[in-house]
Amino acid sequence: MRRLAVVVGLLAALVAPASAGAQGWEPDVPRAAAYAAQRAGTVTFAVRTADRLYGRGLDQQFPTASVLKAMLMTTYLRQAGVRDRPLDDADRALLRPMIRRSDNTTATQIRNLVGNAAIVRLAERAGMTRFAINPVWGLSLTTARDQTRFFLALERLLPERHRAYALRLLRTIVPSQRWGMAQAIPDGWTLYFKGGWGSGSGAVDHQVGLLARGDERLSIAVMTVNNPSHEYGKATLEGVTRRLLRPRKLGTAGEAEAGLASGRGRSRARR
Repeated sequence: MRRLAVVVGLLAALVAPASAGAQGWEPDVPRAAAYAAQRAGTVTFAVRTADRLYGRGLDQQFPTASVLKAMLMTTYLRQAGVRDRPLDDADRALLRPMIRRSDNTTATQIRNLVGNAAIVRLAERAGMTRFAINPVWGLSLTTARDQTRFFLALERLLPERHRAYALRLLRTIVPSQRWGMAQAIPDGWTLYFKGGWGSGSGAVDHQVGLLARGDERLSIAVMTVNNPSHEYGKATLEGVTRRLLRPRKLGTAGEAEAGLASGRGRSRARR
């Protein structure tokens, strides 16, 4: 009986829950990759925690479409003439529609105000290595790896004075654009995100974002091109995100036991 108790104790230790935070969590990359491989078009994705990067097609470049608008907002707020003063109605009239309802006219105005060189400097500061600016801002190139770099660093990159406002815009995307990953985030986490799509054609459907719960942070990017339709692309974004985040519930109790039972291996990549 004593021996049995020792064995039971060892088994219990093996399946004890991992850390309750994102540091003790891993996304189910194989499951998400298997789903992505069955979808029409090309699908890449990345998930980044403080010390790990996971994904598929991490360095494949795609046109940014409107996901660039998060970088445009950050570049604008970092300007010397903006970062240390209160935002006025004119600032908000540019930033609010660009982020919350993905307005293109205000995005072009902001790009013209800040200039391409400042956007490139922001990308470099964020550690993005495969970002390429284009005179047509929506045709700038990016990768899933680099977008998770940017979003995980977003709070640091935003000026402290304007951080809460910028995050509120990314948190309050209009309901009609809260599709895809916004429908697949586990309870208890807050999503700050931006989508990009090719005029509703399905040619481009991306979403990138920051997930926060207390002091925990992780970033996620799902990028797709050549979808049969925009609706199809939205379904792919949701399906990939749900498979990445659902299996271990972002650090809830019992995740270690679930991982051991499935025999799931780790899939990590160079950061």
